[in-house]
Amino acid sequence: MAISERVLRYLGSTRNIVGSCLALLALVAHFAGLAGAYWPVVVAALYGAGALLAPPDRVRLTISHAEVETRALREDLDGLLRRVDRRFPDDVRAAVRGLAEVIGGVLARAEQLAASPDQLHVVSQTIRRYLPASLEAYANLPRRYALTRRAGRERSAHEELLEQLALLDAQLGKVAEAIHRGDEQALRDQGRFLRDRFGGSELDLG
Repeated sequence: MAISERVLRYLGSTRNIVGSCLALLALVAHFAGLAGAYWPVVVAALYGAGALLAPPDRVRLTISHAEVETRALREDLDGLLRRVDRRFPDDVRAAVRGLAEVIGGVLARAEQLAASPDQLHVVSQTIRRYLPASLEAYANLPRRYALTRRAGRERSAHEELLEQLALLDAQLGKVAEAIHRGDEQALRDQGRFLRDRFGGSELDLG
């Protein structure tokens, strides 16, 4: 593990939080004139005491089913992206990257996604079936053929692929929006709880 990761993990640990709270109390006592000339020692001592006496963070080794599923989907998506090389025009690669960014944001919310089988199905099929099938069909065409409109056809193979990518992006956007709506509703529910418990709140979203 990199040093920066260990530092970040410690900064968010229970030991650091408890130690920092006690050190902050020592600073308050200093500004109130109660800590005397040795206030730096008091601050350091209280921080150390808090860090030593605080319970260690709980170790979480189990991985939820949702995390297992989304991790596998993420690996499949990464593998697909690695195969989208110079055989594809720049606008196609850009569209695929944009779609992958939307999918990545959805996969990051593993529990929310797994809670909706329909949404999980759309994401899974997009990664493992819809997107690969569209890209594979296009990649098997000669570049000049793919870029040329044929008589009696409304669009070229290139335009057809971009249309399919846009359709997938729109559908995945709906999945992402549904997840964000769930997050917003959770925030509103928390706001109602806090208002019921503590009174008015400036965090009211309306």
